[in-house]
Amino acid sequence: MYKPVFYLVFHFSLFLVAPISSSSIISSLSKGSSLSTSQETVISSPNGDYAAGFHTVGANAYSFAIWFSNLVGDDKNFTIVWMANRDKPVNGRHSRLSLTKSGNLVLIDAGQCTVWQTETQSNASVELELLDNGNLVLTASHDKSIIWQSFDTPTDTLLPGQALTKTSKLVSLRSSTNYSSGFYKLQFADNNVLQLLYDGLEMSGVYWPPTWLTSREANRSTYNNSKIAVLDRLGQFNSTDNFNFKTADHGEVGNQRRLTLDIDGNIRVYSLNKQRTNWEVSWQLRWQPCVIHGLCGPNSLCTYSHDSGRKCTCLQHHKMKNVTDWSYGCEPEFKLSCPDSNMVDFVHLHHVEFFGYDVMDYRNVTLEQCKQNCLDNCDCKGIQFNFETKDGVYTCYLKTLLFNGYRSPSWKNSVYIKLPKEVRSSDEEGPIGKLQCERTHELLLNRTYKRKEQHGWLKSFIWFTVALGVFEIICLVSYLITTLKRSNAKSDQVYIPVVNRFKRFTYAELKKATSNFRYEIGQGSGGVVYKGKLSDNRIAAIEYLKLEANQGEAEFPAESPSRSQYNMDDDEMEHTMHITWVREKMHRLERSASQIQQVVDPALDGNYDLEKMEVLIKVALQCSEEDRDARPTMSQVADMLQA
Repeated sequence: MYKPVFYLVFHFSLFLVAPISSSSIISSLSKGSSLSTSQETVISSPNGDYAAGFHTVGANAYSFAIWFSNLVGDDKNFTIVWMANRDKPVNGRHSRLSLTKSGNLVLIDAGQCTVWQTETQSNASVELELLDNGNLVLTASHDKSIIWQSFDTPTDTLLPGQALTKTSKLVSLRSSTNYSSGFYKLQFADNNVLQLLYDGLEMSGVYWPPTWLTSREANRSTYNNSKIAVLDRLGQFNSTDNFNFKTADHGEVGNQRRLTLDIDGNIRVYSLNKQRTNWEVSWQLRWQPCVIHGLCGPNSLCTYSHDSGRKCTCLQHHKMKNVTDWSYGCEPEFKLSCPDSNMVDFVHLHHVEFFGYDVMDYRNVTLEQCKQNCLDNCDCKGIQFNFETKDGVYTCYLKTLLFNGYRSPSWKNSVYIKLPKEVRSSDEEGPIGKLQCERTHELLLNRTYKRKEQHGWLKSFIWFTVALGVFEIICLVSYLITTLKRSNAKSDQVYIPVVNRFKRFTYAELKKATSNFRYEIGQGSGGVVYKGKLSDNRIAAIEYLKLEANQGEAEFPAESPSRSQYNMDDDEMEHTMHITWVREKMHRLERSASQIQQVVDPALDGNYDLEKMEVLIKVALQCSEEDRDARPTMSQVADMLQA
């Protein structure tokens, strides 16, 4: 009655979790295998230049990524070249990337939701490998044909040999510390021309090639619809729209290079220096970064100098919307009165341009006429007054939005912005806004996790089973001690009923059952254990006591149920062997986590407390000792479980 329950509890308790393996490097991921965020396992390319695995992108937030790993110094693991789930980081616990048996590569979050997948299927054997060129590929094992590859879905970087096509694009990072998608995109347009697009919070627009130029004027071709652009291994970039360039280190064989659309919207090619300590810019698209759209947001100006770099400034009587992010720009600290033009005046901004958002333009007008046209239009925020050298006249542009603003000494024209007369005091520009980059600032993900009912049910069931098992053990030990004491007092009887299934056999009966003690199956604490077959064809394990073991017939009933003289079937012999196997494992390396892990069912995937499990195993083994004097008392069992 008791042994089956004890066996169930003992088995469940061993399932409660094993320690996670330490950091390791693998060459591939096979069908049915997975990588966990709790592990530090990475897939390495054969040459060791690239690694793929879970990369931390925030507090308890991870993305599956590929990075250039063969660097010397502090930057060793931080050159990310690809990410699977850049916009949906997963939890640091219980999230995993799995190559399913159906051939689909799936990234599952801790909440058991699918964050990213390759949507592939294969009946054949497949494996995930990282090639020497940084391409993560899912291949069929029999012929190495590529089923899926990371080169088809770039993020912000192109590696040598990786093509940008009509179905792919580069998207910049949000910031240097935020790996999610940013506002800048490099892609082929519908007219087959490679272009740069600003796609911001509230507005968007193409800023390269310049929109005021035709494709022919920009030396681009619209006739090749294959739409392919590649940076080769020698440092030359070729595009089907005739946009081509060479890097400064062009032709140097073996140099590591990468083309990246950076967070400021500029395209740069980086080459790894010969010391392999850092990346150096070997080519870039724009040497004047302020002409790139959206850098400082609306109602602001971008300025650049070689000494201080790029800076953003709010316009007069404006303030930053978000002190941690210039993309939001600035907002006015005043309200304009319209159509009461007597309450409004203009501030002159020298060498300034605000590109786009013209509601109207007037040719061959004076500055005063231009201002009056803006005063008459309540949507007008300011005017751009340009001298057209080609025609020799001035053109007035009315601006509905002061966006893409920059100041450059080479720009000869001016901008006039509307301000209330009561706040306008001078033509001086406002203070330079400063970003407040606090180290403690964290962007919280808008994601909640609901504990699944099945998890709570399973955990409750396991602990209920463990508690029930401990109670059963205590009852079993108590009952055996009581009944064995009674049986010892009646040792002169031929048969002593212990419980419904227990009875004493004569020596002649045991000799006949074991065929004269012929089949030895193990060793007991006091002698050899033989296999026996009783008169009703039930199988029994029978121990032959030796006199020199200082054990007499009175001690015979006190043997452990795992190796006693009562009848046993085949739930029971297996149970005896299982306890012996566990005891050997635990004695081989005392208190070893790896030994505990070997006797735990891997289906629980490590979901138990290691210290509690060690105590449970210790109690179970001590309660199963063959020598009754070696078994703990009920109070000792309670003390060990409560410790």
